[in-house]
Amino acid sequence: MGDRLLVIDEGTTSTRAMLFDRGGACFGSEQREFTQHYPRPGWVEQDPEEIWALSLACARAMVEQAGGADCIAAIGITNQRETVLFWSRRTGRALAPAIVWQDRRTADLCRRLKEQGHEPEVQARTGLLLDPYFSASKIAWALEHWPEVAEAGEDLMVGTVESWLVYRLTGGLHVTDATNASRTGLMDIGTGCWDPGLLDLWGVPLEALPRIVDCADEIGTTLPELFGRALPITGMAGDQQAASIGQACLAPGDTKATYGTGAFILANTGQQQPRSQHRLLSTIAWQLSGVRTYALEGSVFVAGSLVKWLRDELGLIRTAEETETLARSVPDSGGVYIVPALSGLGAPYWQPSARAAMTGLSFSTGRAHIVRAALEAMAHQTHDLMTAFASDGAAWERLKIDGGMVVNDWIAQDVADVTGLSVERPYFVETTALGAAMLAGLGCGMFGSLDDASALRGEVRQFQPRMDEEHRALRLAGWREAVGAVLSSARLTRS
Repeated sequence: MGDRLLVIDEGTTSTRAMLFDRGGACFGSEQREFTQHYPRPGWVEQDPEEIWALSLACARAMVEQAGGADCIAAIGITNQRETVLFWSRRTGRALAPAIVWQDRRTADLCRRLKEQGHEPEVQARTGLLLDPYFSASKIAWALEHWPEVAEAGEDLMVGTVESWLVYRLTGGLHVTDATNASRTGLMDIGTGCWDPGLLDLWGVPLEALPRIVDCADEIGTTLPELFGRALPITGMAGDQQAASIGQACLAPGDTKATYGTGAFILANTGQQQPRSQHRLLSTIAWQLSGVRTYALEGSVFVAGSLVKWLRDELGLIRTAEETETLARSVPDSGGVYIVPALSGLGAPYWQPSARAAMTGLSFSTGRAHIVRAALEAMAHQTHDLMTAFASDGAAWERLKIDGGMVVNDWIAQDVADVTGLSVERPYFVETTALGAAMLAGLGCGMFGSLDDASALRGEVRQFQPRMDEEHRALRLAGWREAVGAVLSSARLTRS
């Protein structure tokens, strides 16, 4: 057996493969962006075959860089969660586009079920809310509206992205890990099984769903022809859970925030399933040997995608890297606030019909003010979640941050300033991939426990709050006013 761990990290806008050793050193990375499709307002789709082809190409590049398949000890997989795919059991080919987690086409369906009183039952069993974000409503929609899915019958297979990748890698193994299963809205997270009542509610056939497995184990082996020999797949977790593991959030109370396409905060609650009274989510942090560790989660739909929108759609910046220089070029945002509800508002508001807003504009507003307001929205949304977590009895003592956005020192400091917390950022910020490597290493026997694997995290940098209370209060008052206006508009639109 080799001593390298190969990670496939399939994200929302790109897929990549990374190569780690048992000490956590990254020996290489190959990344490919794939196409985002927006067939209607609020709809987001991807091509499953493109995801597969690019993921395989990236993985092969890393196997070659490692010196061949004999140098690979195991494969770990981490993925964008809630995105759902449909394929043929017979051919292994996709039957329809993937419906992405950001997609809002099922908002009316979720609202009807909520009005019928189903949300308390759904929340009690799944830890989730009735929102288009989760996979169940997407599956129900596809079964009703796409003939190629509805008429597939026993040939139909349904899964999230890691299921799709494992199916293609192994030539027919249909599994999902417990963290991804917990995000579908079809799993009872107390028992760790698909729930018959939830399957009936959404009309999802059990035989189309994958078998639920642990996050670290001998999950399957790849087809020999893909990499030159069969490689074991021994670790899987959804991206946010993998990031929690990569951040060594292994004890109850440990909290991390990942700022990627969206922003996601998880607080470890141990083996006690949390029950939120403030519209946070209960989720499975990981499952090992059938034992589940839980987390409380706050999900923000738009983070790095806001910067991408400023770049690609508005043309205000050429690269994401220049946002830090622009933010520092002005003393404040000039009273500008951006509520980035480009895909509705997530926690703690859960308003899918909300639309983004930019307020406080004047003739003195410049490009730098708008860019700074966009970055400030990250800290504002984080503060909203900090308040909700504290109300649920899960107050943060410090915050571990990661993700592509926080290589920007200005954002890291602003989060510390607005939350008033010590913020900790590892020097290696790709903790999602690192967490998948830790799971793969655990699953293949390279590590004896997650605690042993946590040494891979390495050194960190601290950001301490420097903002005075008066300034913080003024910032947050303006944010609350801007969010309130967006929520009021959404309610008026619905009525």
